Amino acid sequence: MQDSVLLSLLQLASPSLPVGAYSYSEGLETLVEQGKITDETALEQWLRDGLRLGSIRLDGAALIRGGEAMQKRDYAMLRYWNHWLLATRETEELRQQTVQMGRSLGLLLQTLVPDLAPILQELGPEWSYPLVFAIAAQSWQISPANALLAYLQSWVSNLITAGVKLIPLGQTTGQKLLFQLHPHITAIVPEILALEDDNLYSCSWGFSLYCMAHETQYTRLFRS
Repeated sequence: MQDSVLLSLLQLASPSLPVGAYSYSEGLETLVEQGKITDETALEQWLRDGLRLGSIRLDGAALIRGGEAMQKRDYAMLRYWNHWLLATRETEELRQQTVQMGRSLGLLLQTLVPDLAPILQELGPEWSYPLVFAIAAQSWQISPANALLAYLQSWVSNLITAGVKLIPLGQTTGQKLLFQLHPHITAIVPEILALEDDNLYSCSWGFSLYCMAHETQYTRLFRS
């Protein structure tokens, strides 16, 4: 990988990227409140299950297909997968999350690479985060596998940070947990790359229920 591409990849996956990812717990706050996740081991298992069975796989699959559409300049297909992904969001908070993060990343991209503005408009009025991520990755010549790896690592890292605050855990424990999950992140990449369109589904009804319960939680630090 060229140095410039590597730097772009690191920037795209950086926790300092101004997209507001830190403000979402994706149901984790509810799980901690209800005593379902109380320590490092439980958090690790929850994240492993999310990688193996959760809707993050759909995000990854849509990201890959968005990158392919960008490469072919097939904007109708790009728009299709953006709409498809938005339709898979099972709660209002999760839909708002991907739209808010997508919009924030899109506005940043228009500042960094003004030529991308017309392509972003092709997505329609709402921009999902994985599709905007795919547009950025393709523009910066980041390979699909590396873009997916960075996306998954960023997702895991953000939720570990939420767990560090909520459970709470120490910063060192959080880094240890992220390191332990590296093999699981790398293992899931080829699985997502190999997914056929007919196999794009996830088993996440429990996750959705915890996300819905967050709305009526008495105290909340996070938006989901």
